[in-house]
Amino acid sequence: MSRIKEIYDRISEASSNFLGYPLAKDFNYSEFAPFLNLCINNVGDPESPSTLSIDTKDIEREVISFFADILSSSTNDVWGYVTNGGTEGNLYGLYLARESFNNPVVYYSESTHYSVKKNLHLLNLKNIVVRSQDNGEIDYGDLESLITLHRDKPAVFFLNIGTTMTEAVDDLDKIKGIIKKYAIKDYYIHCDAAFLGCIAPFVDPKPKFDFAEGIDSISISGHKFIGGPIPCGIVLAKRKHRDRIVNSVSYVGTLDTTITGSRNGLTPLLLWSFIEKYGKEGLITRARKSQELAAYTEQRLKEIGVKTWRNNEALTVVLEKPSEALCKKYQLASENEMAHIICVPGTKKEQIDAFIKDYEKELFVVERLIYN
Repeated sequence: MSRIKEIYDRISEASSNFLGYPLAKDFNYSEFAPFLNLCINNVGDPESPSTLSIDTKDIEREVISFFADILSSSTNDVWGYVTNGGTEGNLYGLYLARESFNNPVVYYSESTHYSVKKNLHLLNLKNIVVRSQDNGEIDYGDLESLITLHRDKPAVFFLNIGTTMTEAVDDLDKIKGIIKKYAIKDYYIHCDAAFLGCIAPFVDPKPKFDFAEGIDSISISGHKFIGGPIPCGIVLAKRKHRDRIVNSVSYVGTLDTTITGSRNGLTPLLLWSFIEKYGKEGLITRARKSQELAAYTEQRLKEIGVKTWRNNEALTVVLEKPSEALCKKYQLASENEMAHIICVPGTKKEQIDAFIKDYEKELFVVERLIYN
């Protein structure tokens, strides 16, 4: 038991300190502790019963319905399931895209999450990396020039609705403009909205990335903004795409439409609990509070002379990379000379102030060394 306590204490302390990763900190699901003594398996399709009845598929369907609604659709037109996280959702979207066309080409920016390259390799999909702009958004000029070289091939556009490092959002209207300009008939649009999927529907101005605006599938993380003890996600796709890959599995009495067979039945329950308690208004409130803290963080960094910026109303504050010691203490993700702070729900103003104080001390020491 001492080993277990040691592990708990270590993770608990680390959870209170980190500022650089999109993991909400303000959740409490202790009421679901009794479920840890049960094996809950949502095997197969969430809309299809199975011979195994230890599931939460009814709850899972309600979760999918909620997300379909905030993405301007309904379960009449879209289908989805609760995944193990954003990577699985992206794999599923790309899988559906592959099954839709013969030998398509996937276009994605260099700011795209590292796991996408792995997914493309697993699916053996031809792909082209597009340059990114300085803010992390895809370079539309470069995309257009690459499209002209492969305009005879079906195109899969992998768009970021919030890139990993800068929370940049690719512009769906500009993508559709390129599609129209080059008369691309066969195309598929998948959106990676891992972090922003729960936020962007309520941002003003709202980025275009939902089903009414022409996407084919989308992946969202559940543990990043809503929060939870177990990584999870939601993938949604137009029902017609899902129907292309459906198979029946007789011995479990269900349909095979998901990446994995056995699926976590606890995470849908946790997501459903949040939705029941807070709903859309809860997401809006969380988003606004987090945006306010991000604005405060950006301002405080500027006040001490640190180069910093944010994309539009982003929760991610990009800043000059501090020392390795500070990056380690506050668990900041960094890339080249850039680091970021992500103001997720549960991040306290006092944590930001503590970081600012440490960074200011560091700058003072550096300044003294320079002038001495």
